[in-house]
Amino acid sequence: MTGIFLTKIKWLLRNPWTFLLMTVFSIGFAFIVGGFNSFDKIKVPTYVEEKSMQEMDVVQLIEKQGIFVFEWMSYEEMEEKIISGKSEFGLHLYEDDFQIIVGIDSPNINIVEQSVTNAYRKDRQIDQLASGILESKQAILHEITEEPIFKTESTSFYGNDTFVYDSNLHSVYGFTLFFVVYTIAYSVFQILIEKRSGVWDRMILSPIRKWEMYVANFLYSFLIGYSQILAVFLVFRFIIKVDFHGTFLQALLVMIPYVLAIVALSILITGAVRTTQQYNAVIPIVTISMAMIGGAFWPLEIVESKFMLLLSKIVPITYGMEALNGVTLYGYSFEQTLFPISILLLMSVIMTGVGIHLMEKRFIS
Repeated sequence: MTGIFLTKIKWLLRNPWTFLLMTVFSIGFAFIVGGFNSFDKIKVPTYVEEKSMQEMDVVQLIEKQGIFVFEWMSYEEMEEKIISGKSEFGLHLYEDDFQIIVGIDSPNINIVEQSVTNAYRKDRQIDQLASGILESKQAILHEITEEPIFKTESTSFYGNDTFVYDSNLHSVYGFTLFFVVYTIAYSVFQILIEKRSGVWDRMILSPIRKWEMYVANFLYSFLIGYSQILAVFLVFRFIIKVDFHGTFLQALLVMIPYVLAIVALSILITGAVRTTQQYNAVIPIVTISMAMIGGAFWPLEIVESKFMLLLSKIVPITYGMEALNGVTLYGYSFEQTLFPISILLLMSVIMTGVGIHLMEKRFIS
């Protein structure tokens, strides 16, 4: 078994192009689609009735969040940008309230609304504090934002229908899970090559046990797939500085059952097809379909078709995304994350068993 595994590693070192290409694609697509090239800030056309209102304390509080930047303009200019489709929405700030003018429905609207609401709420709290003591509002604002006297811990309670969306993380997770399928699939593809060339039959006649042959190939495919995920996550965590909300290690751990499930799926496809040409035709169809159905390209929360949501229940990417979003965005505990992990492990066992059974029965031409 060790000899087969080391042979696979040597072959990878001599032919690393698929691994490198899929890793670069994962990083490139996630970087572009996730909006990292725009410095991770949303540009919001904003209007205030008086120019002096641009210096309001609430504006300073919003800017300190660093989520979006204001584009100050007249109401007519803001309206024209929204109508022409150049902006998804606009923001009209009042002294004690605000209004969002929506042109195109977008997840960014919820982000902006929540950020501005929190800023106005904090501004009112500062006013209430300032009215009860003899310090100026500006001094209290400085103490709260820059030099806090005490630490506070915020806890959010999400309802069953609450949808938390982070476009950056979703792009990183989605494209990583998508492209790693290709890497794993074409590592398992070597089994078809070996069967067709007769290498597989010669190994069967050798003292090597058949289960060792399967285990060696399984471990190799797992290693190459997990290495790609690790490489992509490390790039976004330490080079591009993506915020994993303190759950970077947890995100890596929940990827283990996902990689196992994809290796098992590749083995199943290997056992189901008869030729290498069929394999090359099936893999892109299966991979793209899974990504679209499983929520790699867009969140499943925006899908309204019950049939498509039903199909997503049999796709490994669905549970991979659920586990990642759970530990990162929703703060899932181990018990809560156990459900998608269990489904992925169950898929791994079933698909591996069926795939090996089919490979033993079918003749690869």
